[in-house]
Amino acid sequence: MSGNAANTTIAPPPNWQMLWGNGAGFYNFQLDIVGFLAVLGESSVVANAQALLPPNRPTDLPSRKAWVTSVHTGNAKEHVHHVANILLGEELSLFEVRCVEVTKKQEPKPADRLDTIFRGIQTSARESANYDPPPVKAKATGPLTWVTLTGFFLSVSLFITSFVLGDGYSMLATLLLSFLSTLIGIANKWTLRLAKRPTGNAPDDAGDLVIRYPNGSFLVVKCDDEVARELYFAPEEIKYTIKSPAVYRIISLLATLILMLGIIFLANAKLQLQFAWAASYGIINAAHWAAAALPARSHWDLSCYVIREQSVVGGPENKTFTEALWKAIVLAKGTTWVRNGSSPAAPQTKTWDKWLDDASDLLVTRDELKNPGIGRLVNPVIEWAGDTPEKGTVWNMPKDWDPKAAWDKIYQDKKEEEKAGKIHV
Repeated sequence: MSGNAANTTIAPPPNWQMLWGNGAGFYNFQLDIVGFLAVLGESSVVANAQALLPPNRPTDLPSRKAWVTSVHTGNAKEHVHHVANILLGEELSLFEVRCVEVTKKQEPKPADRLDTIFRGIQTSARESANYDPPPVKAKATGPLTWVTLTGFFLSVSLFITSFVLGDGYSMLATLLLSFLSTLIGIANKWTLRLAKRPTGNAPDDAGDLVIRYPNGSFLVVKCDDEVARELYFAPEEIKYTIKSPAVYRIISLLATLILMLGIIFLANAKLQLQFAWAASYGIINAAHWAAAALPARSHWDLSCYVIREQSVVGGPENKTFTEALWKAIVLAKGTTWVRNGSSPAAPQTKTWDKWLDDASDLLVTRDELKNPGIGRLVNPVIEWAGDTPEKGTVWNMPKDWDPKAAWDKIYQDKKEEEKAGKIHV
């Protein structure tokens, strides 16, 4: 060919290795995190409660230590269920006594469009006449919903950034770790079911109960038997979407393997993308901490219950346990509950027996203790006071009977009798 012939240059095929390890392919593939992966793998072979992906799921919700006693039926428990504690879990100070009336709406809040979007409830099911939404459920737009949306947008941003920078390892890490979060959510998806009385069994009119906390404070709850049963005495039931423990363990194993692969790919991503990942995890962890710091009530939809506080003359604060117990007796309108349960509210001594008898007699003979009045609530809890705290139920107290002075007198009388050799206090 002549020297002035045109030279044609054929472009080489795209170097797809630029997506993998800055053009070095798999030659610089890093596995310097095997020790960390071995720790993660522990959850697949050992039922360790501290494992990142535990092989077992909880079967009940956390409860709070307290003594719950029914005023009329004698039912007793040594803890407050999770939902009840969220509904009425205000921290009471030493020897504080409060009273609330809890009623349940006859018609529960219907599922709306937000339930369709965030809960996955189909429109046809939502509009069906047979659809029975649970009365207590997580809020469709609660704090964790916004945490989830934050994580979703961070995943999308990381994937787009990885694509623009041509980093295949980071793209794979984004896909795997994002899918991992979804997989764990599916495996642990559950619905709360509160107990319902069988059809045809008419509940008793009153289900009033008294909650005694370890610091000597009391919360008197006035409610019907249905509310007392589903909130305090019947067990809370967690119904998982994936019921089989074996299937859950298989998903847990798969999730562990996905986590391992995701971390391996992330360790081989470009340095600037690793910084982006670190920032993203910092943001999502801060969001989780913020959500956890919010009151538990902000996560739950408890709109099916109506709370209205009742007050007592003299206010909820008391100087001694005896005064607190007397106010709780007046609000509960009885003394039999004091002795019920494995941990009675008062010691079983001659002095306390006589004091309780006197307190019971006062409930019967004093007209001012039988019916409450209407007035301004004394130092109410804002969440319980309702819209008209100036027109609340206020229980009267006898002005001529001091519960602590009465107990001291009984004690001294018993001591005198003991000295005389008649009885033992």
